[in-house]
Amino acid sequence: MKLANSTVALVIAALAVGTYAIRVSGVMLRDKLKLPEGVLRLLPVAATTMLLALIATAVLTNGDKWELGIARPAGVLAGALLAWRKAPFIVVVLVAAVTAAGLRAIGVE
Repeated sequence: MKLANSTVALVIAALAVGTYAIRVSGVMLRDKLKLPEGVLRLLPVAATTMLLALIATAVLTNGDKWELGIARPAGVLAGALLAWRKAPFIVVVLVAAVTAAGLRAIGVE
């Protein structure tokens, strides 16, 4: 299915307006919305949980199927350890990539 350029531009503009509206509403409702104490305690953990879920999805799946190999999770683990030790970002990315590629080069999927 091919979309016209004007349709694509309209969709992008609508998404941009929606994103902006959501962000502005958070700022505007900050002082007006009173959240329960339990929710306030869980908010910092929610961001970490979402990040870990995204990482797990990226590491353990390929498209729409599970891919439970060793190389990709090992690369992510190597990168995560370096990130935890506050290594420079480029070092984290390179070590993760080299770890996964190295394992694949010796036949470990």
